[in-house]
Amino acid sequence: MKLRSGIVLSLCSATLLFSFKPQPKSPHALGMIENLNKDSIVYAAGFKMIGEAVSRSISPSFTEEKLQTNITRIKKAQCQVYMCNILFSSSMKIAGPAVNEQCVLPYADSLFMRAKQAGVNWLILGSGGARRIPDGYDAKKAQVDFTVLCGKLALLAQMHKIMLVLESLETDETNFLVNLKETAEVVRAVNNPNFRLNVDIYHMGRMKESPQVIVDNADLIVHCEIAELEKRTLPGMKGDDLKPYLRAIRKAKYKGPIFIEATAPYTPADATMSYKFLSRQLDEVYAE
Repeated sequence: MKLRSGIVLSLCSATLLFSFKPQPKSPHALGMIENLNKDSIVYAAGFKMIGEAVSRSISPSFTEEKLQTNITRIKKAQCQVYMCNILFSSSMKIAGPAVNEQCVLPYADSLFMRAKQAGVNWLILGSGGARRIPDGYDAKKAQVDFTVLCGKLALLAQMHKIMLVLESLETDETNFLVNLKETAEVVRAVNNPNFRLNVDIYHMGRMKESPQVIVDNADLIVHCEIAELEKRTLPGMKGDDLKPYLRAIRKAKYKGPIFIEATAPYTPADATMSYKFLSRQLDEVYAE
């Protein structure tokens, strides 16, 4: 009788334990691309990483004194300054007929060296103005030439131990590489471990690109960015359902950080709400 009772008790305990098994949680750290002046607001909202623009942080145009001042700010920030974007201004062409490699490559070499000094090892290559091509220019030729240039940039990034991450944009920002599929083709052709792919869910949504493209290029993805579609608001401000793309991120087995890159105005309370909103959507996707 005691044995029978013990078996029943064990079975009940196992059932109870199984019933209260914790749901899988999102593996993604969350960051925000924002002016470093807002570091304390971003940190207080829950984010532990921030991304800055090159022009405000580590630009090769800065004097050594200004660079060192900025590096001190970067290292003292509450959030980890994980990445920088907008690597090239619109006046320095990196695609089309006006590319001058004698300007682009030394600039990139200096930028990568400064990024390494600052401890910023991830650089996101969007730069819509710099890669805009003239109307009517042969897009296929532009892609071939751009791939060659990216191969040279990738070698410089590799030398400086920098991860250079190519971003697909959308037609409000540029007219070249405006979907993830074509952008991935460039990354695949360059075939360098220090040159990889950024999934920007805002851009994909604006271009009505299928989440399946994320899964199809899972082996290239090392970075992800997100915002709501209509006015590039923080996730949660309009309440966009981001789960179709987040499910694709999960299916692609990408486990790195996800950065919000919003351009619409927001308050500190909005930032806190957005952190919670995106965390909840991610947890719900991983619990499915």
